[in-house]
Amino acid sequence: MRIDSQPMPARENDAEQTSISVVVCAYTGDRWDALLRAVESILGQRFPPLETVVVIDHDDLLLARARERFGAEDHIRILENVRGPGLSGARNTGLSSARGEVVAFLDDDAEAESDWLERLAAHYEEPTVLGVGGAIEPAWAAGRPKTFPPELDWIVGCTYAGLPEHASRVRNVIGANMSFRRAVFDAVGGFDPSMGRTAHRPLGCEETELCLRAQRRWPDGVIMYEPLARVRHAVAPARETWTYFLRRCYAEGLSKAQVARLAGRSAGLQSERAYVTRIVPRAIARNAVNSITRRDPHLLGRAFRLVAGVAVTTAGYCAGSLRAR
Repeated sequence: MRIDSQPMPARENDAEQTSISVVVCAYTGDRWDALLRAVESILGQRFPPLETVVVIDHDDLLLARARERFGAEDHIRILENVRGPGLSGARNTGLSSARGEVVAFLDDDAEAESDWLERLAAHYEEPTVLGVGGAIEPAWAAGRPKTFPPELDWIVGCTYAGLPEHASRVRNVIGANMSFRRAVFDAVGGFDPSMGRTAHRPLGCEETELCLRAQRRWPDGVIMYEPLARVRHAVAPARETWTYFLRRCYAEGLSKAQVARLAGRSAGLQSERAYVTRIVPRAIARNAVNSITRRDPHLLGRAFRLVAGVAVTTAGYCAGSLRAR
């Protein structure tokens, strides 16, 4: 695959199947059962991956347990994160070992539909496609809270209302369900180690920064969103609390400030401007009006949560921007 003379390299023979490595990063034994379900969903794919790489992020007990459980499995490799602790380091460790033409990432608390890889792989027949992401459906522990609007599902790491309903070009994919050509990483590097969540650092959006970096390298390159490539992402009860909600919004603002610093404010905030100026105001107005016409106070609660979410995220962005200066 050449990256010098083409906007994005095509395979020598597009009739051949795209080989896909799947990387799953895990950091705590508390999610062991979820990790087993994630790996099982990969093994059940109609389009089988070349390999599944499970990266354990600086947890010796979990590493030993994973090696004992999966050591005899074909096409599954267990790696220790040899980079810095956190999601970016773990993903980069997986990248350094992955052998597929495409590298897909699945969260350790997500389960993929059986046609997940098949849906992702189909888009790589187009040589200008750099990466493909899919829909992430929240699996609430006790059902969606009545005051939690779908426009804010990004807070729990899922696809949110306002994203395209059909396969479309987007600025960036979402980390729990994403894939990239291996050649992208070879050319522009892996995930930025200054981003990616750790126990002590709330910065996320490392996949956004990577997408922007790749598109600077290939201006004609395309990042695709395929809503039919679905995974279900577990939402633990702790993520339904107001404490988590506010902390996560503030951290998202900090992350957006970091992306804007690295990629430039214009590109780094392009999608966010559309979200804040169009999607959120319409959702606030709709829920406020419907709370009266339907006499449903939960809809007014949704409107209030939207206002609070945007306000706290903006505060985090301002704090992050000042900190960078």
